[in-house]
Amino acid sequence: MRIGLSTPVVTAVPGLTSAWEATAGPDELGAIAACADELGFDHLTCSEHVVVPVEVAAIRGGTYWDPLATLSFLAARTRAIRLVTSVLVLPYHHPLEIVKRYGTLDRLSGGRVVLGVGVGSLREEFDLLDAPWDDRGAVTDVRMRELRAAWGQSEVDGMLVSPAAQRDSVPLWVGGRTGRSLRRALELGDGWMPFGLHPDQLTDMLSRAELPAGFDVILSPAHALDPLGDPDGSESAVRRLQSTGATLATCRISATSADHYCEQLHALRALADKITEA
Repeated sequence: MRIGLSTPVVTAVPGLTSAWEATAGPDELGAIAACADELGFDHLTCSEHVVVPVEVAAIRGGTYWDPLATLSFLAARTRAIRLVTSVLVLPYHHPLEIVKRYGTLDRLSGGRVVLGVGVGSLREEFDLLDAPWDDRGAVTDVRMRELRAAWGQSEVDGMLVSPAAQRDSVPLWVGGRTGRSLRRALELGDGWMPFGLHPDQLTDMLSRAELPAGFDVILSPAHALDPLGDPDGSESAVRRLQSTGATLATCRISATSADHYCEQLHALRALADKITEA
């Protein structure tokens, strides 16, 4: 099972973000990305929120670095690790906007973009952006199809899209926590990355689904991993994801500084290699 990272620093969610991240900036972020890339981790993520209401931020957090700017910065500091939006809220965007902007990033990064997409769940943000709330699921389905058709094309419906992405296809991972999100992923995507579900729920949902060859299930441990301080617990957490059906893991790492985070990555790489060899 491949392991990617929930990129530190770029979000600040109460109860999930370490204290050192509050004062960290581009230098720390770039050093961590370069370390993860050198060690062969699969991907780095970045979420999307334009705004978060003050009262909601107490639960969801209020700091969300812009994914396009952030992943572009990380692309320049790395060579092989994939760059994942987790997630883009499709009802916020015209498909050609995504195709142009993230297609440019795909070209700049040598074909490393993965589009994690979702329907969105923050009504106030929809209202601010004048995005459709009531039919956001149907809109997401349509826009996923449009992304498929337009990605990597230099001309779409008589419009030039230049530069186009390096590749003529892009992995689409669907975020969500409902049966509908899994069905959307199976019908229109290449992977499913659920959140907020108990392992028993995940096992049940996946057992009733017919997963095509090459389809990715991207799961995350319930807690941040501490490979140096608790190697057995970290190994068990990753193995549980594997037994639940994960083909990929997106992990948070417990750390006290950027240097400590990189030390943790070395330890996690050793654990991952041990699991792979077993």
